[in-house]
This record gives sequence, C-alpha cells and structure tokens, in this order.
Amino acid sequence: MKKIIKYFCLFGLIVLSSCKKSGEGNPLADVANLGIGSYITLASTVNLNFNYNSPTSTVSIKVDQYAGSGEVDKIVLYVVEGSNSNPTAWKKIKTIPYTGPGTVLSATSQEVATALSRTVASLTPGNFYTFYNQIITKDGKTYDLSNTLGALENNSNYNAVFRWQAFVTCPFSAPVAGNYRVLQDDWADWSPGDIVQVLDGPGANQINLSKVWPNAAYGDIVSPLIVNIDPATGTAKVPLVTFANNYPGTATAQGAGAGDVAGYVFSCTGFITLNMKVTYNGSSQGNLKLVLQKL
Repeated sequence: MKKIIKYFCLFGLIVLSSCKKSGEGNPLADVANLGIGSYITLASTVNLNFNYNSPTSTVSIKVDQYAGSGEVDKIVLYVVEGSNSNPTAWKKIKTIPYTGPGTVLSATSQEVATALSRTVASLTPGNFYTFYNQIITKDGKTYDLSNTLGALENNSNYNAVFRWQAFVTCPFSAPVAGNYRVLQDDWADWSPGDIVQVLDGPGANQINLSKVWPNAAYGDIVSPLIVNIDPATGTAKVPLVTFANNYPGTATAQGAGAGDVAGYVFSCTGFITLNMKVTYNGSSQGNLKLVLQKL
C-alpha cells in the first residue's frame, strides 16, 4: 500500500514538555513548565563511518539551534549499540558546549567503546551505533527524544536532530540476493516483519530492489530500483529513478544526501539501510527510510 500522506496543521509555536535539572516533582504535571521548548537542527553531516579497529576514527555532525527556541547551553551526547529510544539504555559519552551555528557533535571509536564498556576491536564491521542528543538550555531545562513531540522529530520539514547513527564499515562482496525481513518501510508498501526479496545486480556492486518497491500488490514497476555500492565501505547510492506507477500515480526515488548517498549495504551482516527522497505524483514525500535484514 502506498504511503498514506499526513498533513499536520500546527497553530502557533510547537509546545514541548521540559524537565527541570533539579528533578523536583513531575515537570509534566505543572503547566508552568510548558513553554516554547528547544531543539537543534542538522546543519551538515561530516562523517558517519567508523574505520574498523581504529581508536581515533571519528564520526561527527554539525548542528544549529532553531531560531526562536529556548537558548541552548550545552548538548549531552549519549550512545547505544543498535538503537533504543529508552533513555535508561543510553550511555553517556560527553557534554559538548553549544558555541553557535555549526557546533560540532563528535565521537571517536575509543569514546564509544569506553561509554559502552567495550574494546575498540569489539566494534565490528556492519554494526551501527545510535547517538542521542540531550539539549540543556541556559535556564536549566532539558529536551531529548523522551520528552519531545514525535511529530517534530519525525517530520523532515523541521530538520530536528535528536538522534543520528554511525556505522562500522565493511567491504561489500556479492552475492547478497535472498529473503530479507522488513525492519522499517516509511513508504509503507510493507509492514515490519514482512519478508521481501532482494536481487543481485544487474551490474557488479549493485543490488536490485524492484521486488521491494513497489509492492506488486499495489503498484507496477516502471524501472528497477537499483542501488550502487562502494565495494570498499558498503556505502550505497541510489540514482534518480521512476520506480513505480499505478498506485494510482507515479513515484520516484533517489538517494537523500550529498551526491545521492542513501545509506549502506553490508554484505558482512546482511543489513541494508537506505534513506531516499521520494515523490508521488510530483509531490515530495520527504526522506523515507527502508531498512532490511537478511534471514
């Protein structure tokens, strides 16, 4: 089934709930603690790839404070292996002062390993790590994924960055064709847990997702959805393609990011994660994620 498009009408400012640093009582029960809130936006991605077994390998992004939000003082950076939105699972890496537009949030392999009580060598190729950003304002309030409206974080129009991911890269080696379990499909042709088929080729260092998007029950293939893969790192690119029609209508996809970078295809773990800009009948659907795990 094609993605159901949702429109949100937001009147006035988005209201976020905040937590006092002092922890007195339940901040969500006191209307005095509700306000404009605060969040940071993604200015640019510097690097999201860890080099295997290198303690100094660094991943980082640059962030800005959204104009009109509460004034940011500092950002606490947490990490988990894989992903886990429960703050009790997050491991603190460090606190980073907010120094203005383009503030860099970074972590080395060694810092991640230390936070997780691991060794750098145990950060194995194909694994990914999610970083959670907790904002602390100058008036002592905190904002993170746990106390922020989902509509803010999930809507790409706001460009909010409460979390980001980095991968330990591994070389790509075909064949990778086979059955994969859907972990996430923002286009909603499939539901989590559904089984889909990924094809090899047609060329070297390519995979074919034409049996994934479109779901044959809802749309017809116009052109195959081909993913080009860097054999050295597993980094994936998706050139612009009209992949389906008869939803009704036509849909296009291309990699979301600089140079049409879309994500990764890790043959070492059978993990595929792609972030693609999709249009439907000429209307942008935003950046949609597709995540698959080989059975």
